[in-house]
Amino acid sequence: MITVTRLDGSRFVLNAELIRTVESTPDTLIKLTTGDTYMVRESTSDVVRLAVEYGRLLRGLADAR
Repeated sequence: MITVTRLDGSRFVLNAELIRTVESTPDTLIKLTTGDTYMVRESTSDVVRLAVEYGRLLRGLADAR
């Protein structure tokens, strides 16, 4: 899960495993595999970084078992 910020400043947690695409329009638009879309304040590269960090965390926890 990653925490991102809506354009109105409210923060929410998003399941990074459901991200299909992230694009700049110029705001950052996240499209999920569920069909939901979210515009967020974070840059495209920040969203990608957060998602990659989350994936690494998952692999690290899975490797520790």
